[in-house]
Amino acid sequence: MLIRNIFNFINLHNGEEKKDKVLDNVISNISFRGSNLWILACAIIIASIGLNVNSTAVIIGAMLISPLMGPIVGAGFALGTYNFSLLKKSFKNLLIATFVSLTVSSIYFYVSPFKDVQSELLSRTSPNIYDVLIAFFGGLVGVIAITRVEKGNPIPGVAIATALMPPLCTAGFGLATFNFSYFFGAFYLYTINCFFICIATFFVVKFLQYPSSIIDSKYEKRIRYGISVLIIVMIVPSFYLAYNLFNEKKFTKTAEQFVQKEFENNGYTVIYKKINYNSSPKTIDLAFLNKKFTDNEIASFNKMLSDNGLADTKLNIRQNDTDIKSEIMSEINKFDNNISEKDIAISKLRQELDTYRVSDSTLLKEIEILYPNIKNISYGKIVEYPLTDSARLQFTLVYSGTEINQEQLSSWLEKRLHEKNIRIINSDTK
Repeated sequence: MLIRNIFNFINLHNGEEKKDKVLDNVISNISFRGSNLWILACAIIIASIGLNVNSTAVIIGAMLISPLMGPIVGAGFALGTYNFSLLKKSFKNLLIATFVSLTVSSIYFYVSPFKDVQSELLSRTSPNIYDVLIAFFGGLVGVIAITRVEKGNPIPGVAIATALMPPLCTAGFGLATFNFSYFFGAFYLYTINCFFICIATFFVVKFLQYPSSIIDSKYEKRIRYGISVLIIVMIVPSFYLAYNLFNEKKFTKTAEQFVQKEFENNGYTVIYKKINYNSSPKTIDLAFLNKKFTDNEIASFNKMLSDNGLADTKLNIRQNDTDIKSEIMSEINKFDNNISEKDIAISKLRQELDTYRVSDSTLLKEIEILYPNIKNISYGKIVEYPLTDSARLQFTLVYSGTEINQEQLSSWLEKRLHEKNIRIINSDTK
């Protein structure tokens, strides 16, 4: 009884939509014509801009409006139901969408004057096994949601998690800049996402027992065999890339520990440090504030590398003043650019603040002398929104205490501050 209750609790058939209705919905979202094509092109441009300016929020927005999931889910349903005409239509539309996306993103990055490789773009060039897991489980969530009567709201999350748009845009960047390592890395990530969303859909369709278009068991075995081979082909490179990423992070951590142990802990100030795992041999470049090492000392440090887990690594200590200065100036220029942007933003905020502030230190003292019965004075410029006019700034003075001649005070303030439409308010007046 307990096992039956648990099974009923997790049973995917609970809340399931009618199968023919689900299939109609899937088929209707496969085609890329008219509005779908325009939406895709706009989403690609938005995602490309997000990668260009390194804005995560913009990239997420592009993923939310992208219609790319349609033909991928359609291909999964076609495989699960052995509907080869639907599979052909899904692949055709996915190829159209992919071609349009690559074309639009390539044109954008070719025309764009900003071709710096930002972190958001770089992160899409080296897929690994974790991307496989994200695509597969994201696809599971997506297809489960599609087959429910109550759709809920996981679809936007699936679109963000599986991230189909950014890899395509990164591949377009690789084409536009002729950087084919970026192109192949990003396109491999896109292929992983498409394939494993499709496979996740296939598994759910088979589990929910959607009606099949063929009964011959030979075809089923061939399809399952083909899917198994493709899964292995897609996963093996991602395992290698994940292993390579693990080794790179391990090397970087070990190199950092070596630098700290042998140099920083001995009082040498490191002013430049660059660790390169992908070179052959691997390199650690250092420069110091005021310490000069002899050739024998540098050779001795290089011998220590193997004993500290840094085999096939070369330590380069830069002691040429010209090289060091050029590196420092490069870093300073980057820092100055960031500071300049912040200064501009601060300046704009200060200008906006000054429009509301009255910078006259003697005004309060003069009012207290002229009107000694006034207490608790507050004044400044506020935005007024009349019903029949546009918004405007108005000088307003609020006081408490004995009633005074407000017209007289208003006239004096107009001449004193060169302001018009002075408003005087007694907070004690009910």
